[in-house]
Amino acid sequence: MDSKDFVALNAEYVFNTYGRTPIMLVEGSGCVVRDSEGREYLDFIGGLAACSLGHAYPKLVQAIAEQAGKLIHVSNIFYIQPQIEIARLLVENTFADKAFFCNSGAEANEGAIKIARKYFHDQGAHDRYHIITMENSFHGRTMATLAATGQTKYRKGFEPEVQGFSQVKFGVIGALEKAVDARTAAIFVEPIQGEGGVRMAAPEYFQAVRNLCDKTGCLLMMDEVQTGMGRTGKFLAHEHFGIIPDVVTLAKGIAGGVPMGAVLAVDKAAGALVPGTHASTFGGNPLCSAAAVAVTSEILSDGFLDSVVEKGQYLRSRLEDLAAKLPIIKEVRGMGLMQAVDLRKPGSDITVSMRDHGVLVNCTSDTVLRFLPPLVVTKDEIDKLIDVLDFALTKAGGAEHEN
Repeated sequence: MDSKDFVALNAEYVFNTYGRTPIMLVEGSGCVVRDSEGREYLDFIGGLAACSLGHAYPKLVQAIAEQAGKLIHVSNIFYIQPQIEIARLLVENTFADKAFFCNSGAEANEGAIKIARKYFHDQGAHDRYHIITMENSFHGRTMATLAATGQTKYRKGFEPEVQGFSQVKFGVIGALEKAVDARTAAIFVEPIQGEGGVRMAAPEYFQAVRNLCDKTGCLLMMDEVQTGMGRTGKFLAHEHFGIIPDVVTLAKGIAGGVPMGAVLAVDKAAGALVPGTHASTFGGNPLCSAAAVAVTSEILSDGFLDSVVEKGQYLRSRLEDLAAKLPIIKEVRGMGLMQAVDLRKPGSDITVSMRDHGVLVNCTSDTVLRFLPPLVVTKDEIDKLIDVLDFALTKAGGAEHEN
């Protein structure tokens, strides 16, 4: 069968929940993927930040193969050696005291939400369950994480919403101060709003949020599903701000594309969950944990994060040079290898043009082209991205500034 046959089978047998790109990717190596017709593409989507080490990374492939040959899955009613190993790696290299494992970012965020509620319930503060999140945020597609998400378009049709959530403007500490009251259990915030268009706030904002949580006694929870695992040049993005959260959620890049999520927490928060209060059948099983150990060890190896910083700065400078040349670019935003250009027109046609010229990029928030390459991307590959982006934007009407 050719790819058209599989597209037809997909329409017949698979839920129609994705607006799919009309190509079928079948293999890859590093930052390059190939479709079923044999055409190669430079991958600047990277599984939406999940393919942290790119495709077919030898150490990751070896770890998965070796573990699959020994033990793929056992229940969490037994001790799991690779799970203990990844927990140790994460705790020893972050703020956290304990780790819990699940299968996705949404599940990790559900776990954080349950921690916030149970933490105050155990103190007898049964009315203290309200969680404040940010406008334009994204935390997942389960019922609770939809309610936490600050974009109404995702909640449409799934009413009534789960109660106990409200949103305030991102980056404005005064809005948070007004919103926090005796019911507030936690403030839940992304270091960078990824699905919201790679939007950022000043380090001083996050420091003020930490101070506000300390003053009022609520938990500071940070969604690092997209920003964590070295994406911004620090192992966790909140390290840029000089703060210590109470809870952090991870997923996407933690196991290099193998489904996995994690909740990291300080002892006082982690202690809210005891046997019988939370669980995940596949969470932290031997296979995904072995993958996560391989990925995490590589990210923490000497010089790896320094290279992410260097390549992130290079990508940023190339994008800023392009913005100076092409007025169609309104703004360049991002940190490390999580960068974006906000355009003065919708970006979906630009992604098609770039795909036709062998580069895969993602459009979010209608006008934002987001670049999430594997962390092993090279400067030569960044140069190719810029060349193709320059061509596509110029073709779309991005003329040079007049003298």
